[in-house]
Amino acid sequence: MTVNLRIAFAGTPDFALPALQALRASGHEILGVWTQPDRPAGRGRNLRASPIKQYAQAHSLPIYQPATFRSGVAQNQLAALRPDVMVVAAYGLLLPEAVLAIPRYGCINIHASLLPRWRGAAPIQRAILAGDKETGITLMQMSKDLDCGDILLVRKTAIHADDTAQSLHDRLASLGAKAIVDLLAVIPEVHRTVQRDAAATYAAKLTRADARVDWTSSAVDIERAVRAFNPWPVAHTRWRGDWLKIWNAQVVSVAVSEAPGTVIAAGRDGIDVVTGKAVLRIKQLQAAGRRRVAATDFAHSHALVGERFS
Repeated sequence: MTVNLRIAFAGTPDFALPALQALRASGHEILGVWTQPDRPAGRGRNLRASPIKQYAQAHSLPIYQPATFRSGVAQNQLAALRPDVMVVAAYGLLLPEAVLAIPRYGCINIHASLLPRWRGAAPIQRAILAGDKETGITLMQMSKDLDCGDILLVRKTAIHADDTAQSLHDRLASLGAKAIVDLLAVIPEVHRTVQRDAAATYAAKLTRADARVDWTSSAVDIERAVRAFNPWPVAHTRWRGDWLKIWNAQVVSVAVSEAPGTVIAAGRDGIDVVTGKAVLRIKQLQAAGRRRVAATDFAHSHALVGERFS
């Protein structure tokens, strides 16, 4: 049974945008959009509106930007609108139990993993790093604990061998948009599945330090890291006293005796670097203060064989 719902939407980055677009086109009423306060960005550190705020402004949707949802003012603003449901996608602010109880059907989170696997802030990147063969979208009834609520709907997708965090992000965002529209069409009758806490894994927030290449790791693990940290924070290594970013690479299974980090070939195929197991062939990189280039072009400009990345 399809019902027209009064929806409050909470989201901040690009990941949330397809869901908001789909909900606006679905015939449901968007009561308002909640997004994080504008943040300094760019070289000038000027305040920049989130992608969700920019979309809301372009389509004349009411915008709310509380610094926290713990305040009575923010909670009363939401309650006064009498929402049937609050849809949450990468919002970035904690929702207290008082907020979760306001909408008739509660708050539903669009989470980018197959819960209970990869609860937490960076599920897309952690799935690639771990070598998972599939991931997906979980629509979850939000509870007071992080990503622990009942599962309402799951949509799966394979993780391809060439997927980066960006390509998987985009596919999951589209998958989540369709999933939330499908779920809300049957929300009064939806079946709930309790998560198995014993099967949970945690997707810790990324830092720049996570993306520093450890050449004693296997080529397989480093190649996964290159894809997982693209477009941020980007896998990187030290070379001639400065940083070198690695944007694309592949595994080459050859026997070597040189120390990890040693460049053993550099030419038309790329730049081959010894790892703890096998060789990583760098296909695209970026020197400090420079633009991205093919590793072939970089190799033509620098004598690399015998040098060691650290």
